[in-house]
Parts: sequence; structure tokens; C-alpha cells
Amino acid sequence: MRELGLVNGNLVDMSDSFIPMEDRGHQFGDGVYEVTKVYNGRCFALRPHLDRLYQSLRAIRIPATYTFEELVEFHELLIKESGITEGAIYLQITRGVAPRVHSFPEQVVPCLTMSIRPSGPINPEFKERGVKIILIPDERWLRCDIKSLNLLSNVLGKQQAKEAHCFEAVMVRGDHVTEGTSSNFFVVKDGVIWTHPATNLILKGITRSIILERLAKDLDLTILEKPFGVPFVKGAEEAFLSGTSTEIMPVTSIDGVAVNNGSVGPITRKLQLAYARLIDEECHR
Repeated sequence: MRELGLVNGNLVDMSDSFIPMEDRGHQFGDGVYEVTKVYNGRCFALRPHLDRLYQSLRAIRIPATYTFEELVEFHELLIKESGITEGAIYLQITRGVAPRVHSFPEQVVPCLTMSIRPSGPINPEFKERGVKIILIPDERWLRCDIKSLNLLSNVLGKQQAKEAHCFEAVMVRGDHVTEGTSSNFFVVKDGVIWTHPATNLILKGITRSIILERLAKDLDLTILEKPFGVPFVKGAEEAFLSGTSTEIMPVTSIDGVAVNNGSVGPITRKLQLAYARLIDEECHR
């Protein structure tokens, strides 16, 4: 089992140097990415991840030079050749290599890089007892719906959370709570699940979509996609995060204030169990 990379369709060793200095992803963050989890040697929810990848490419006007079928094949190749059965595949497409000018270069070929790394299960104590989060100002640009390489604000926010000994930092723009630095955010009030609507101010997470479009319906849960503020969050009965790497993560403390007396709520627990079943159905059958 070994970490493995892929560049424009060719397998490479992760220790090799293969990114040119003038790749626009390196110089401008001019590109997009996706991360897909691998369970039992299979990619989970690969199609929606690739659908979102194409949406991001269109949004920043990078031509798609690989078909859906080719990208699926590359994911399967990395799993096979690496021997990794539990891990994550990172995929990145930049506008390509060209002399450094801000405007789009002509006749440049987009560059695809991918990597696979093993990853163990999420800390079971976090999933069982919940995690702490902090609230921070949302200082990102106005196209958070594009999964672009421009993540400096997210990086700084995640570092704030780390220094506060918290799992995540959830961002607040004006009067409204938006999302985490690498996750979507939900609260439960009077038995109803609330989350920020899928506007340009948040990333429409794949796990978020699974919750809204499948799990909530299967469990007969009510979800509102509606903005809410910090006082609403502080008075929530339950709170949780969602994400490809995060899965469904209970939140039991916000800015040092306990949620549900520091216990994981029943709705969050139902969603956790349903999500685990879905992974099992797709990847362990």
C-alpha cells in the first residue's frame, strides 16, 4: 500500500517533482478541486463529486478536457495501483502552464493532478460525544459556491480553530452564519433542521446534498434552507457539521457554550446512523 499520484493521466510517485513553476494553479490559485472518500476500495458518491467538478470548471471558464468516464477510470486506477482501500483521492485541475499574466492565456492546456492517500476512520470519540467549534468572521470572496483553489481564508480560519483547541471554525457573514472552513453547518430548533441556503455564499457540499435530498426524506425530517444568526445558533437544540472527510459530526459546544447540555441530540444521531448505512450500501455490498 502506498501513496500515489497521477498527472494528466500518467501515474507518478508522490516524491517526484512534476508541477512546473508557471502552472497557474501554483501562481494564481487558478483552478478547482474535489476530494472523494474511499471506503472498502470504492469511491463514495463519486458521480456528484464529478458533476460538481464540471460545474466549477464552467464557472471559472476552464475547458473540460477529460470525460466523466476517464475521470472515473483514473480514480479506479489509483485505488488499484496504490492498494489503498480506506483513504481519500484529491483531484485538481488548473488552467495550465503559461507565462505569468493575469488574463487567460491562449491555447493553454489544463493540467490534471490527482493523488491518493490512506486515511483512518474518524476519531470515534468525536462522533460519539461531539466536537467543539468557534464562530469567526467570514472574510472570503463572494463565489464560495465554486470549489476553487483559493482557500487562504479557510486555512486561516482552520488555524484559529486549532489554536482554540476546537474541531472547526464556523463563519459568520454580516448577520448570518454561513458554513465551516471545510464543512457545512446545521442546527436543530423545535425539531426542524436549519442550514444556510445554497447561494453563492456557501459551497453546496456533497454530504449536505445527501442529507437534504435523501437522508432527511428517508427519516421524515424537516429541513429549512434559510439564513439564521448567531443568537439562533446559541439557542439551538442540536448542531452538526457535514463534509466528505467530516461525514456527519455532532457539535456539542459553540464558543464555549454547551449545546444540548453537551450531549449529541437524537436527530443528529439518526442522521449519523443513516449516513453510515448509506456508505455500507454503496461501498460494502
